[in-house]
Amino acid sequence: MGFLQDLFFNINNYITEETLQLIFKLGLIVAISLPLLFLLRGWARRFFTKKYAPHYGMLAGKLVFYPGILIMIFTIMSQLGISLAPLLGAAGIVGVALGFASQTSVSNIISGLFLIAEQPFKVDDIITINNTTGIVMSIDGLSVKLRTFDNQFVRIPNEMIIKTEVTNVTRFPIRRFNARVSVAYKEDIGRVRQILMDIAEKNEYALSEPEPLIIFDAFGTSSIDLLFLVWAPVKEYIMLKNTIQEEVKARFDEEGIEIPFPHVSIYAGSASKALPIEMKSADQAESESGHSPQP
Repeated sequence: MGFLQDLFFNINNYITEETLQLIFKLGLIVAISLPLLFLLRGWARRFFTKKYAPHYGMLAGKLVFYPGILIMIFTIMSQLGISLAPLLGAAGIVGVALGFASQTSVSNIISGLFLIAEQPFKVDDIITINNTTGIVMSIDGLSVKLRTFDNQFVRIPNEMIIKTEVTNVTRFPIRRFNARVSVAYKEDIGRVRQILMDIAEKNEYALSEPEPLIIFDAFGTSSIDLLFLVWAPVKEYIMLKNTIQEEVKARFDEEGIEIPFPHVSIYAGSASKALPIEMKSADQAESESGHSPQP
């Protein structure tokens, strides 16, 4: 009991009324500033996301939150009697040094501003950069974050995106699936066209406008190659791709239309007559040639 009394007595000697007022003031600044900043960040995100695009909402939230944190820190330092002039002077010298050392970061920031202004893609779009395809999670000052379809996180610097070809898979509301269909030379192409158009008409994911298109692509080595072009809403593209190819195979089997496999025929060179080939055993070949078999 005497130890606790001595402890409180020592604390009272070191902590004055002014110190307690300062602690209360600093706590009040933090207690008001932080919730207010979180509320402002949330409001800015929702407003700019609804009015413009999700990545604008993310950027606006950061522009509100981080400067607000700096203002709060400077206010606390001012209350503590810490002069900001020496710190700002030191920050200027450090900033010059960091500027030379971080040229790549500056380039990424400038590239990020170009991406935000140009809007080649937005948050939640599906894009392909080099060999990477994924959903855009965020467009930040230094990089773009993607989530691939096998749930991997990919960070791509903004500078690389500016210099690289980018394919936005979901930019437009509809997308065309190009199916290559091969049939045997003996098949009636007109009948095959009718069957393919009927398949497209009955597929629940295929659009009637733009109309499906069938193009005679080439005379293949073992088949006649057709291009079966069908449109679908971008969100149902994968379902169209899966179902329509299965339906083509099932319908061709039902109609008796042959999907040939690669094969090679040997011709004599005249009148398209096949070169005769006769299979003989070793004994027959030796007897006809007049040589006796070797022991």
